[in-house]
Amino acid sequence: MLISNFSGQKYEAGCDEAGRGCLAGPVVAAAVVFPENYSNDWINDSKQLSSAKRAFLRNVIESEALSFAVGVVEPEIIDKINILQASILAMHRALDQLSLKPNFIIVDGNKFKPWNDVSHETFVKGDGRFLSIAAASILAKTYRDDLMIKLHNDFPVYQWNNNMGYPTKAHREAILKYGNCVHHRKSFNISNQLTINF
Repeated sequence: MLISNFSGQKYEAGCDEAGRGCLAGPVVAAAVVFPENYSNDWINDSKQLSSAKRAFLRNVIESEALSFAVGVVEPEIIDKINILQASILAMHRALDQLSLKPNFIIVDGNKFKPWNDVSHETFVKGDGRFLSIAAASILAKTYRDDLMIKLHNDFPVYQWNNNMGYPTKAHREAILKYGNCVHHRKSFNISNQLTINF
């Protein structure tokens, strides 16, 4: 089972993002605060779960968390400030929307900027260690997938309903054939991505 709390603070928020490595679409982050001593044997890093399990757990998380929120940063902002800064901004936007102010923040990865006056700690592979970060990874992934499926309806040639904007062979071939669109990240060197062999 994952760890329920790192800091010992009552309202500890876990943060994670989805979509950093994509060629298209926003980066989405989530923040989750669970009750003290919360436990759940099912919650895990979203990458370790099927889409059906993620969907099920999203409902569990949203019903059992003390507070949760999602932040989104669109491709045009990613292009202006870079994907790392956009990922941190998305986390800040999620934290801004929480219904209660956390006493401490734990973040997946090794980079973060202070949010307000709240102390934080970063953890590489934190989504496989802490419940709140894992829950945030599930919310970020499911919310982002929903957004990409909606965008797919307007731009079906890129097959975002399957690749969610990641640089799959089909996605790269569609860019070669049709060019990119308004939802592609212009600062990502797509020409280099197109030469990657799978």
